[in-house]
Amino acid sequence: MPILHIFWSIFLIFLLAAWIWTLIAVVSDIFSSEDLSGMGKGLWMLAVIVVPWLGVLVYLIMRGDSMQARSQKAAEELQEAQKAYIRDAAGGVSTADELAKLADLKEKGVISEEEFAAQKAKLLA
Repeated sequence: MPILHIFWSIFLIFLLAAWIWTLIAVVSDIFSSEDLSGMGKGLWMLAVIVVPWLGVLVYLIMRGDSMQARSQKAAEELQEAQKAYIRDAAGGVSTADELAKLADLKEKGVISEEEFAAQKAKLLA
């Protein structure tokens, strides 16, 4: 087998992988679009399934700019959810915040000096 056939095969495999990647990105964007109705999603899927090359090309031309915006929004929401989970798992509030809340309660007269000292010792232990 000549070397050019090997290079051609590698190139075709690369194109196939790129096509599959693009098709997955378009289909996932169709289903995750909040601005498309069910009928719109169905029509886009029909176009992508019946005439895949043309359907994907038209979708990328018409809605390609907003694909990145939706992807970026989803990534930001995921990052915020992750940060919230980490805050909750770590206890959420630092010792300094708790001490500030205790001092505020003591100033307002909600807790006594003894209760404040006991809670402060508990927090600092």
